[in-house]
Amino acid sequence: MEIVREDNVISAQGNAKKQRAENLLYRAVWRWHFYAGILFAPFLVILAVTGSVYLFKPQIEQVLYQSYYEVTPKDEKLAPSQQIEEAKKLYPDALVTTYRPGETANRSSEIGILSHDEGFTVFINPYTGKSIGILKDKDRIMDKIEEIHGELMAGTLGDRIVELASCWAIVLSVTGLFLWIPRKENRIAGVLLPRFSKGRKILRRDLHVVPAFWVTTGMLFLIFSGLPWSGFWGENFQSLTTNSGAGYPPSIWTGNTPTSTVKTKDIADVPWAAENLKVPKSDVNGLVPLSINNVVDIANREGMHPSYKIIIPNEKKGVYTLSAFPPKAQDEATIHIDQYSGAVLADYRYDHYGFIGKLIALGITLHKGTQFGFFNQLISLVICLGIIFISISGLYLWIKRKPKKGVGAPKAPSIRIMKIFLIVLITLGIIFPLVGLSLIFVWLMDWLIIQKIPSVKKFMNA
Repeated sequence: MEIVREDNVISAQGNAKKQRAENLLYRAVWRWHFYAGILFAPFLVILAVTGSVYLFKPQIEQVLYQSYYEVTPKDEKLAPSQQIEEAKKLYPDALVTTYRPGETANRSSEIGILSHDEGFTVFINPYTGKSIGILKDKDRIMDKIEEIHGELMAGTLGDRIVELASCWAIVLSVTGLFLWIPRKENRIAGVLLPRFSKGRKILRRDLHVVPAFWVTTGMLFLIFSGLPWSGFWGENFQSLTTNSGAGYPPSIWTGNTPTSTVKTKDIADVPWAAENLKVPKSDVNGLVPLSINNVVDIANREGMHPSYKIIIPNEKKGVYTLSAFPPKAQDEATIHIDQYSGAVLADYRYDHYGFIGKLIALGITLHKGTQFGFFNQLISLVICLGIIFISISGLYLWIKRKPKKGVGAPKAPSIRIMKIFLIVLITLGIIFPLVGLSLIFVWLMDWLIIQKIPSVKKFMNA
C-alpha cells in the first residue's frame, strides 16, 4: 500500500511539473502575442481599412470618373493616331507616353502625357476626337488609397513598416492559434463558438478568440499574396524566382534573347511575373517608326485582353510595350514590339509562367478581389472586416484585463521553457529577414531593459 501511495505521489508531482511547464510555455507565447498585437495591430487595421476600400476600385472609379469614362457609341472610331493628335493639339508641349483604347464601345480612350515632370491622363472620345477631360495621375483617389495601403504614404520607410506589420501578423497568427488550441477535450464553446451565457469576462475573451480563429486562414492568405509586392522581401523573392531556374522560357522570344539590362518594370507597369523581364531593343536600320495604328492592329491580332495599355517608346532603340492587367490572372500579357518593323520581340503570358509565377499571379488577382468578380470582393471584404474586429476586440480585451498601474504583459519565462517556440520564431526570422531583425530588437529590449530594470519590469508585467 505504501508503494502504491508513493507511486501516486510521484505521478501527481510529475503531472504538476508538466502542467507548470505547459502554463509557462502558454504565458511565453501569450507574451509574444501581446507584443505583436501592441506593436502592429494598429497598422493591420490601417491595411484592412484601405484594403476594404481598394477591393471595390472598379465600382468606385466608375462612379467617380463616370463623366470621363462613358461616351455615346457611333458608327466608327477615329484611328488611334488621330486621337493622339487631338491630345497633342490641346497640350503641344507635353510628351505622349501611353495609349489605352477603351475596352468597350462606350468607353473613352486614355492618352498618358508628361508635362513639366507631371503625369496626366487625357480622356478622349474615340468617335469625335474631343477631349472629355484631363486628370492628374497623382490626384486619382484610389491610387492614394493604394499608396496608403502599400507604404502609408511614407515612401520606402512606409513600405518597410507595412512589410513588418504583415510579417508580424504571421507571428500574431501562429501565437494566436497556439493560445486558441483547446485545453479540454470535446469542447466547442469558446473554441468554435462564443459563449454568451458565461458572463462578460468570458464573452470578451470569446469575441476575440473565436472570430480570430475563423479569420486566420483568410488573413494569412492576404498576407502571403500581398508580400510579393513589398519592397524588401518581395523584390528579393522576385529576383530569386527569376534566377532560380533556366529563366524565362525561350518560347517568349522570337529573336535573340536581348542583351539589355533594363527590366520591364523600369519602363512600364506590368504583371508581377514580367517585371524582371529584360527589355529588348528595336533594330533601327534607318526605318521609319511604326504608327500607333499598326501597334493596335498587332495587339488585336495577338489576342491581347481589351484592357491593355501601350507604352510608347521615346528613344531610338526603344520598343512598344503592351501590358494587360485584366481581372483574371489567366488573361495577363506583356508584349514587346520593335517600333520600326512591328516584329513581336517577346510575348510573355500566364501560360509561360513557371509554377511560382502562376501562383503569385493568381494570388494577386484574388488579393485584389478581381479573379472571381463580386463574390471575390465580398469574401475579401469579410476577411478585412474580421481583421478590424479582432484587432479592436483584442485592444478592448487588453484594456479590461490590464492592471490600473502597468501594461499587463504576461511574465517572461526562461529560454529553456521557450525553446520550441523560439525555433518557430527563428524560422520565421530566417524566412522574413526584417522580422528576424525586429525579433532580435524586441527580445533585446525585453531582456536588457524590461527584465533588468525593476521599475520597468513591474510596470510591464502582469
